[in-house]
Formats: sequence, structure tokens, C-alpha cells
Amino acid sequence: MDKRFCIFDMDGTLVDSMPFWKALGRDYLKALGLHPTAEQLAPIGPMTMLEAAEYLMELFHIPGPPERIIEEMEEVMEHHYRTDVPLKPGVREYLERLKASGARLCVATATAEPLSHACLTRLGVDGLFEFILSCETLGVGKSRPDVYLEAARRLGAEPGEIAVFEDALYAARTAKEAGFYTVAVAEPAYAGDWAALSALAHETITDWRNAL
Repeated sequence: MDKRFCIFDMDGTLVDSMPFWKALGRDYLKALGLHPTAEQLAPIGPMTMLEAAEYLMELFHIPGPPERIIEEMEEVMEHHYRTDVPLKPGVREYLERLKASGARLCVATATAEPLSHACLTRLGVDGLFEFILSCETLGVGKSRPDVYLEAARRLGAEPGEIAVFEDALYAARTAKEAGFYTVAVAEPAYAGDWAALSALAHETITDWRNAL
């Protein structure tokens, strides 16, 4: 596909933030002086932030409400976004090649827009994107195509003209079902979904350094 229009997910696709998300529950509890076991933390993986907060409240008798716990966990992640979340190797070069070819690039992410800007600015790539659009802004996650369709509207292009780069199976499925060209990006956190994701996508990237 001639990638004249591209929508990039951020976490796990452009930036290597998934290890920080995976360790979030442990790091949050450690800051409270608690030392959870791996077995205690295991159920958090597929939970939403609200579910995780409620689970931690009950298990470790942490004072609520859960919204306060969510805010405190988000502060932990904000620190990482602003200080040490790195780009995935080869991302900068790939984006710069696309930009040099005349492609129009944007980001569609579940992370709040100010925090996404702060992270990508620190990493020196924010200026390569025309805009960053957050699911938080629209109030709808990537199980629905709203964020992709709004990005397409802003780009002034039809879904079939746009490549969407995603590391999560459910998000790539949403984009493909909405008519977008989908590019699967390998992410170790979702290794168990790679066979299904690569079969679903029009194109795969296992290493940005080798991507054309």
C-alpha cells in the first residue's frame, strides 16, 4: 500500500511502554510499602483501571474511593511517560522516511493527549505528527472505531486510503472492520495474540528497524 495517510497507536506500537504498564500494580503497591506476590498481581492483567483499583482496594485493604487509586496509579505512569518510556528501536527512522515521502501522520491513542504530547516531544518525534487524538477525548475506546474515523475525518481521507498501525488484536480488528488498511506491530506483551493478529492484518512489522 502507498502509505500517504497513517494512523499510529502509541503504547506498544511507537513507544515501549507496556513493561511499565505491566509493572504498574507492583510499583504502585511498593510505593505504599506493600509487597505483592506474582499470584496476587496476575488477575490485574486484563482488568480496566477501575476494576484493578477495586481489586487492590479489597485485597490489600487500601482506602478508597477507587477513583483516588486510579489517579495515583496514573501519576506513576505520568512520571514514566515524562522521564523514561523509550521509543521502540527503528521507529524514528521509519516515521522520518514516511514524512520525507510526503505522508501525513497522526496518532490515535488511549493515553490522554497532553501526556502523549509530553512523551513524544521528549522523544523528539511529536513534530512528525499532524495531531494526536485520544480515546479519552472522544469518550470511547478502540473496541469501537470512533477514534479512527475521527482521525480519518481530520486527515481528509477515506478509511481505505489510510494505514492503521496497531499492536493490540482487538484494536486492529476494529480498524479493519471499519475499512482501514491494518498493519500489525509485534509487541511482546501480546505475544499470545500474534498469530491471530498477523493473520488478521494486511501487513506485519516484527521489527521497525527492518520495516520498509
